[in-house]
Amino acid sequence: MQLSLKRGAFPVAAAVAVCAALVAVVGAAGPAAGAGLSDERPAPLFVLVTEPANGLSPIYGLITSAKHTLEMTMYELRDATAETDLARDAERGVKVEVVLDQNLAKSFNTPAYDYLRSHGVSVHWAPPSYDVTHQKTVTVDGDVSAVMTLNLTSEYYATSRDFALIDRDAADVGAIRAVFGDDFAGAPSSPEPAGSDLIWSPGADERLVGIIGSARHTLYVENEEMSEYTIVDALAAAARRGVDVEVVMTYQSSWRSDFDKLAEAGVHVRTFSPDADLYIHAKVIDVDPGYPDEQLEIGSQNFSWASLEYNRELGVDLGPAQANIVDSVAATVRSDFAGGEPWTA
Repeated sequence: MQLSLKRGAFPVAAAVAVCAALVAVVGAAGPAAGAGLSDERPAPLFVLVTEPANGLSPIYGLITSAKHTLEMTMYELRDATAETDLARDAERGVKVEVVLDQNLAKSFNTPAYDYLRSHGVSVHWAPPSYDVTHQKTVTVDGDVSAVMTLNLTSEYYATSRDFALIDRDAADVGAIRAVFGDDFAGAPSSPEPAGSDLIWSPGADERLVGIIGSARHTLYVENEEMSEYTIVDALAAAARRGVDVEVVMTYQSSWRSDFDKLAEAGVHVRTFSPDADLYIHAKVIDVDPGYPDEQLEIGSQNFSWASLEYNRELGVDLGPAQANIVDSVAATVRSDFAGGEPWTA
């Protein structure tokens, strides 16, 4: 979900960071140092895009890199650049298929739906069997998927904390494509293929509780919602057994009682005002960064019962093999935490 918020300037990272991410996303890495011009470094299995610092160039670059197929599932789509890029892909012969939510965001998505349909894109409304189709993914040429916490809604880019994970794991991409095909056809998968690292909703509650329960040292969390009691209980239990738990969110009155429960259990909760220059829209659970068993869950799942058990959602579960990503997300979340206001029960 996304709420309106104060629009303000937010510092962007150096251009080199954006360029590096974009090169990795589209698989256009140049020759390795000392190698011949015909040698290319393989694209990394996973690449992290941090918003708003990296901007949308890595995502736009992924969209425009399509040569054969592009499959998108999106909760909210209102981005003239992305829509134009999709239409141009279709115009040059790419098979472009898009699924948009209709249960909660149909009126929001209708202009994009109509535009894409009139420009040769095969666009379908998501199956009504889900409460909401809240997944945010882009898959190109059957080779690479972007699994995002952000929607493609340009009005929020400058001030929203979000992440995208560029995933080249073949099992993950194959599973995302399989589920997309079913959702596009209106016949949802059951059960969904797990890939190597994927966590699907409906049915994510147990997996996320298990990830929280695995923490032994530190646990850093960002989310937009905090109402699912099993998640709240798991975070509180982690603090009670001595884990340093830090939660940073944008304040909403709906979460007051859960913030109180967390704080009383020893969880360190900090919040941003809804009209602050940074809005916490990311959904991440970062477990024991820097330790041998570190782990990161990142995706579209909010901490609500509907999100975990009734929506179409997707997250990715990474382990120590992706320590650079786990640690980078932890550093960002800790920086956000430092800027929030402490919550006192």
